[in-house]
Amino acid sequence: MTLQSKEVRAKVSDVLKKWRPYQKPNHKKAVVQILNSFLPFIGIWILMYLLWDISKWAVVGLGLLNAFFLVRIFIIQHDCGHRTFVRSGFWRNVIGYSCSLFSSIPYHYWAKSHHFHHQHNGMLEVRDIGDIHTLTVDEFKQKNRWQRFLYRIYRTPLVLFVLGPIYYVMIHNRLPLINFPEFKKIKWSLYIYNGVLIGIIALLCWLLDWQKIIAVHGITLGFFAIIAVWFFYVQHQHEHGYKHWKVNWDFLSAAITGSSYYKLPRLMNWFTGNIAIHHVHHLNPAIPNYHLAACVEATPWINQYTTEITFWESLKLMSHKLWDESTERMISFKEFYRREKKSGQLQSSTRNKEEMVA
Repeated sequence: MTLQSKEVRAKVSDVLKKWRPYQKPNHKKAVVQILNSFLPFIGIWILMYLLWDISKWAVVGLGLLNAFFLVRIFIIQHDCGHRTFVRSGFWRNVIGYSCSLFSSIPYHYWAKSHHFHHQHNGMLEVRDIGDIHTLTVDEFKQKNRWQRFLYRIYRTPLVLFVLGPIYYVMIHNRLPLINFPEFKKIKWSLYIYNGVLIGIIALLCWLLDWQKIIAVHGITLGFFAIIAVWFFYVQHQHEHGYKHWKVNWDFLSAAITGSSYYKLPRLMNWFTGNIAIHHVHHLNPAIPNYHLAACVEATPWINQYTTEITFWESLKLMSHKLWDESTERMISFKEFYRREKKSGQLQSSTRNKEEMVA
């Protein structure tokens, strides 16, 4: 049975009702997560600062570890942006905004764009908002050689998983680039946030060694950006995902089929705030991260309708470059050009036959 089956859709409606108790925040779990995320992060950050003159390689290694604690901090921010994590709206905003000063991702503006992503995930008309830029096969066919070259450069691992994430976190999030009316109303919150963030960094640079501050936090943010974008890529760029034009778009299919279940070791799920259980999160973003695993355990059958990916399988996803609407799957450039060459040969053969008949 498919997601379009009335029986399956009824089962999903029932499971959404079954998950409602998991929407209720657990303040004990929330406080514990705040403590075991912020305290290690601050401690490791200080250690990196102190070790800078002794061993820069040790600082880099600690920076990678601390990036995962920053992922945990960002997931708290992410939950607060979804109006969950704790009951109080005031404390959600205090916690979320505080997290954003560590992650360098603006709290209010990013939360609004992320809500847009949830409401339009997999809708081809607005794929550039809260998603990784992806062309369809037909769109790529229409590009000239220079445009194809630029897109191929963009989709290389170096750009997509290293340079792109660093640009996204450190520069892209400083700019109000979404041109919808509802985003214009909130752009001032982004300007204020940028001012507060720059002020804090400037104060730290004035009080301490500015070169160490920039190096230590820059290393941590760089690794954090790479991890965050990689997870987002795996969650929405898997082979049998979901991308349709608005006329044929369906929220339920986009949530379950368009989001993967990234099956990771328990420790990695802890570091990443269970965000790998992405199909459940997209079905009900009001569920705090610390309850997502319980939802899967309560209704394991939901996993059969999404794509389950292990870490080693996820590495293969780097070859995915274009969305093929005809087969509803991501394909590689190699497959695209092989098809194009075959199509060209068929057209040439047909043309020759027509000339012979004439």
